[in-house]
Amino acid sequence: MERYFQPEVELMPYEEIRKMQNEKIVKQVRHVYDHVPYYRAKMDAKGVKPEDIQSVDDIKKLPFLSKEDLREAYPYGLVAVPLTDCVRIQSTSGTTGKRVGAFYTQHDIDLWDECCARAIVAAGGTKDDVVHVCYGYGLFTGGPGLNGGSHMLGSLTLPMSSGNTERQIQFMTDLGSTILCCTPSYAAYLAESIHERGVIDKIKLKAGIFGAEAWTEEMRRDIEKSLHIKAYDIYGLTEISGPGVSFECSEQTGMHINEDHFYAEIIDPDTGEVLPEGSKGELVFTCLDKEAFPLLRYRTRDICVLSRKKCSCGRTHVKMSKPMGRSDDMMIVKGVNVFPSQIEAVLINQGYPANYQIIVDRVGTTDTIGVLVEQPVDNYTADPAEISSREQESHLVQGLKNMLGIQVTVRLVEPKSIARSEGKAVRVIDKRKLY
Repeated sequence: MERYFQPEVELMPYEEIRKMQNEKIVKQVRHVYDHVPYYRAKMDAKGVKPEDIQSVDDIKKLPFLSKEDLREAYPYGLVAVPLTDCVRIQSTSGTTGKRVGAFYTQHDIDLWDECCARAIVAAGGTKDDVVHVCYGYGLFTGGPGLNGGSHMLGSLTLPMSSGNTERQIQFMTDLGSTILCCTPSYAAYLAESIHERGVIDKIKLKAGIFGAEAWTEEMRRDIEKSLHIKAYDIYGLTEISGPGVSFECSEQTGMHINEDHFYAEIIDPDTGEVLPEGSKGELVFTCLDKEAFPLLRYRTRDICVLSRKKCSCGRTHVKMSKPMGRSDDMMIVKGVNVFPSQIEAVLINQGYPANYQIIVDRVGTTDTIGVLVEQPVDNYTADPAEISSREQESHLVQGLKNMLGIQVTVRLVEPKSIARSEGKAVRVIDKRKLY
């Protein structure tokens, strides 16, 4: 039997959803224009005034926001309320060490918790469940988001955070965890570890809510089979709110977007033109009722498709497909946003040439990332032993870890050995076959 956290909203007829969106967008655009000078300047430059926006059909008149805008306006340039009204900040990494921060009022936190509670209930969760959250906590939105949703639902919440697999399994068996929340790669690793320890019969999991990184349907089925659960996808962005922007239901054919809080568009990533329903393109979100950090027409760079095809779960909110790639050069490795420009900045700062190649792979269920780096011409050696020594002692490894937050292997190669191109350099080789 399908359950809903807020059936009056999740089952709302489309006409009523649209009416709600129209009312909210008028207020939101006025709120942003009056309180965010950065965005007001962008609207003025495009010749758009708040009174030009009378419904969501008029959203296409508004300028886009990009992650570059968020970096330029960092830290407070897009905050729409007094800082005294903000109760939390979450953050994601930037391309050159400059982070992107998102601010929340208590109202924003409550809405976020509601969205995540809907996701947990869609996965079969109730107040009788034990929700095991091993997404990272702190500035990363994964842990706080599912933690808040579990609290909102009234479930017993285990705020485990990430890592320490031995402890994860101990608590899982001791306390009878029933819903697992983490990255899909860590879920797969947990499954392997549980089977290695011979304790699968002590595991009471029934469902998992997995996100923060790309994963295939094959990986989903493997996790489901090994943990004896049903695995659900969840989507979000730190800039918008974190996990819970959309979530998967029992049908598992896409993720319902919480349309009472977020308006979604699909655009041509090259022209910015809005594409009709069913078209493949870049996903764009507008926050309809966030107070502190209300982004309008934010370009996610995720490529996907929207569909209003009737869903067997009964929910009426539009579905987005699993992202099919990106329109920029960002990679998600171990749940972390990685840009080639981040790696380039570390190389240059440490005196290495800006010619490199990033190799991303998946060994078993774990992502790996390595960088081929050309040795400086004036410090070149062909001696394998010396090269190995330099790699081991290189400050690059620590520098990359400090920048990205994950371990990166470094292999030094001879000068000019990495292929040049007259066109766009092939900086990234991703062998994971995620899309």
